[in-house]
Amino acid sequence: MGRLLDGKWVTEDLGPDAQGRYVRRATLFRDWVRADGSTPYAPTPGRYVLYASWACGWTHRVLLARALKKLEAAIPVIYALPFMGPEGWGFGGADTENGTDWLWQLYLRARPGYTGRVSVPVLWDTETGTIVSNESADLLAMFDREFDAHGDATVRLYPEGLEAEIEAMVQANYGPVNNGVYRAGFAQSQGAHTEAVTALFSRLGELEEHLRTHRYLMGASPTAADFCLFPTLYRFDAVYYTHFKCNVRHLYEYPNLWAYARDVYSLPGVRGTCNLPQAIEHYYTSHESIHPRRYIPLGPSADRVDWEEPHDRDGISC
Repeated sequence: MGRLLDGKWVTEDLGPDAQGRYVRRATLFRDWVRADGSTPYAPTPGRYVLYASWACGWTHRVLLARALKKLEAAIPVIYALPFMGPEGWGFGGADTENGTDWLWQLYLRARPGYTGRVSVPVLWDTETGTIVSNESADLLAMFDREFDAHGDATVRLYPEGLEAEIEAMVQANYGPVNNGVYRAGFAQSQGAHTEAVTALFSRLGELEEHLRTHRYLMGASPTAADFCLFPTLYRFDAVYYTHFKCNVRHLYEYPNLWAYARDVYSLPGVRGTCNLPQAIEHYYTSHESIHPRRYIPLGPSADRVDWEEPHDRDGISC
């Protein structure tokens, strides 16, 4: 995985910490679209373009917010190719807005001399020619709150009064689960891998018990907490179990968690944000340090991981 260093693309990553732990670097574009006029970025339909990848779990949460809030007409999407090679995310001619071949070129248009990681999602402002944000958590919140005039204002991913509790749940899952699968897969020591996998399955066990009596993470209705967790669960058995060696248990071996994931998948608008074939292609062909031969496994079989199987969770009322 490459990065930009003083405006030059380099293929060397910054590497792990001293104990071999994978370290996710911070996102550096953190501006906001605001409906109240407090920033230069107004929520104008067609002004922004979302650069995304079907494969990326961080992008997936933003695509979910866009679909659930019915913002498809207001915010068009340009998708990167699933294969991420030495030049990083590429578009193969799909960037009809800026004509770039590689995502790093877009970053340099926004900030010449930029140093940092080059990742999706990216919200691009066509009016000022810059990146507003490349932080998925911020974009999810923006789409939820700031574009109500151009989408479905009746849908609220952060319901009023529950914001702090939702954010606490999101953070409780982020470290061991959402980022934990990467910490397991990109660990460069046995100790770092063991630490990550232990924390991951400890948290999955807690979620399995929690979902025994709760239909969704926060109760009877889905919230942003569910849509932040779901992208990791969606990729778990097909990708993370094998590719990142998160193989203590399959997702389908957790009765409540597996049924819950299918419940979220069945919600209106969610299926259309899911593209497992592209996710599988991306992970198995792009991470040479993990899987240098780049072939794609044939499993798991559809009879074991059937996302259309009824979830039977309608009777859980809280």
